[in-house]
Amino acid sequence: MDSLKIILSFTLLVSLSSATSVVDFCVADFRFPVTPAGYPCKNTANLTVNDFVFSSLGVPGNTSNIFNLGVVPAFDVTFPALNGLGLSMVRLDLGVGGVVPIHSHRASELILVIEGTIIAGFIGSDNTPYYKTLNKGDIMIFPASLLHFQVNTGNSPATAFVSLNSASPGFQTTTFALAANDLPTDVIQQITLLDATQVKKLKTVFGGTN
Repeated sequence: MDSLKIILSFTLLVSLSSATSVVDFCVADFRFPVTPAGYPCKNTANLTVNDFVFSSLGVPGNTSNIFNLGVVPAFDVTFPALNGLGLSMVRLDLGVGGVVPIHSHRASELILVIEGTIIAGFIGSDNTPYYKTLNKGDIMIFPASLLHFQVNTGNSPATAFVSLNSASPGFQTTTFALAANDLPTDVIQQITLLDATQVKKLKTVFGGTN
């Protein structure tokens, strides 16, 4: 019976991803593993309006970290109703001097500044940087897969909301990718030209070894 449920759920999910008119929505059912097309769907008989409401973006994120950055994501794993819809949102809270470190993901992103002053930018695949100071009400786009960043350059905290064209955009932050694992220090030196002292400092900060 469980195998039949999985087959039926996967069939419905494939239908959703290939022809969105087949069903209205597909609220994620976390009892089953995620697939390349997303999560299987919950039984609609068990849904209420509350499944389609997410209230956490009204609360500032915790900025007590090395980047002075609070991140509140509304992805499929935190807001299951986004499953299969191809969109998500994130709240960013940057304390004074706060930074969204350079990173990339598999979705395009649009940022809207709500409060404060932020330098935001991305780097094209030809290594051309595109960056600008954004103020309240300004928006900027970051194309999918390109490295991008935000920095609070004002004298007060800044808040921004970003939207992405994926319910599960994935994030790879360059600093974490290098220093939060067991990639050997001498290898990191070779591929970045950083000295061993700096590499080991980063590994200490981000929990890496070796």
